[in-house]
Amino acid sequence: MNFIPVNEPLLDGNEKKYLNQCIDTSWISAEGPFVKQFEEQFAARVGRKHGIAVSNGSVALDVAVAALKISQGDEVILPTFTIISCAAAIVRAGAVPVVVDCDPCTWNMDVKQIEAKITSRTKAIIAVHIYGLPVDMNPLLGLADKYGLEIIEDAAEMHGQTYKGRPCGSFGAISTFSFYPNKHITTGEGGMLVTDDVHLAERCCSLRNLCFQQKKRFVHHELGWNFRMTNLQAALGVAQLERLDQFVARKRYIGRRYTELLSDIPGLQLPLPRTNYAENIYWVYGVVLKDEVPFDAQEAMLRLKKHQIGTRPFFWGMHEQPVFKKMGLFSGESCPIAEKIARRGFYIPSGMALTDRQIEQVSCTLHEVMV
Repeated sequence: MNFIPVNEPLLDGNEKKYLNQCIDTSWISAEGPFVKQFEEQFAARVGRKHGIAVSNGSVALDVAVAALKISQGDEVILPTFTIISCAAAIVRAGAVPVVVDCDPCTWNMDVKQIEAKITSRTKAIIAVHIYGLPVDMNPLLGLADKYGLEIIEDAAEMHGQTYKGRPCGSFGAISTFSFYPNKHITTGEGGMLVTDDVHLAERCCSLRNLCFQQKKRFVHHELGWNFRMTNLQAALGVAQLERLDQFVARKRYIGRRYTELLSDIPGLQLPLPRTNYAENIYWVYGVVLKDEVPFDAQEAMLRLKKHQIGTRPFFWGMHEQPVFKKMGLFSGESCPIAEKIARRGFYIPSGMALTDRQIEQVSCTLHEVMV
C-alpha cells in the first residue's frame, strides 16, 4: 500500500506556463510583473484595496505588527491555540502576548473571553481563523471599536472562506495570508498582507524591502527586512488563484465525504460542517479523540502511520510553549480546552490532490485503529 501524505497540492493548471514565462523573460526576482499582478488580483479577491506580497505567512505577521507600531510594553490579545508565528511576532516587537482559550466546537478563539483580558496597555487583537471555520468576527470587531484596538486578521488558512458572506481577509486594519504548500493557494513558500489603508500599505511595502527610500535608496531611517516574494512564486500564485473556487469546492467535498464515512465512530469529534456565520472550508480535516478513548492523539497517529497514513498533530497552546515559559510568559495560565485538543486532536490527509479512493482508504483505516 502506498503512503498517503497529509497534503499534496495540485499544480496542473497554468503553473508551468507562467513559470516558463518567468524563465523566458529572465524575470525571476521580486521585480518581475507577476508580483504586482498577484498582489492586485489577490487583494481584489478578498475585497481589499492593497496587497503586499512577502516571502511567507509568518513574516507577514512580523510586518503587520511593525506596521501598526506595536512595541515595547504593548499588549496584544490572541488565541493560545494557534501557530507560534502569531505570538513570536508580538514577542519580537517587545510587546506582550495575552492568550485566550478556544471554543470546544469550532476550535477558534472564544470571543466571550476577550473583554476580560483587555487592559489599558492592550493595543491590538490578532484574530486567527483556525482549520476551516472563521472566528466569530462581529463581537470581536465590536470590542475593538469599544476600546479603540487594532485588529490583525490572520487568514492564513482561509483562502476563499467568508464570514456572513464577507471574504475572510477583509476585516481589521491588516489581514495576513500564507501560501505554504498545504494551503488552498500555494506558491511553495510565500505570504500576503492586505489592507484598505494606503499609508499602512506603503509602510508594509517599505518594511518588506529593507526600508529603501525612493530618492536616496541606500540611506535608511528605519530597519526593515528583505521579505520580498519572487516573480517565480507569484507566477504560481496567479495560476493557483485562477482555480480558487474549484479548490474550495474540492475541499468541501473532501470534508463532506469524510464526515459521511467517519460519523459512525463514537469516539471521534468531527469538525463542525457549519455555524450560523460560515460553512466549513476544511483547510484540514481535524478530529479530536473523545474522553472515552483510552489513548491520545500521539498513539492514534502512530497507529495510522503503521498503515501508511500521514497525519499532523493539532497546535500546541502558546501558554505551554517551552520557549515562552523560559521568558517568564504565561505564568500560571490555564486554557483547558486548548490543552485538551492539543493532546487529543490531529488531522488526516486532506490535500487538494487526495483521491476518492484514498479518502475511503483513510476512513477504513481509521475505523480499524480506533478499535
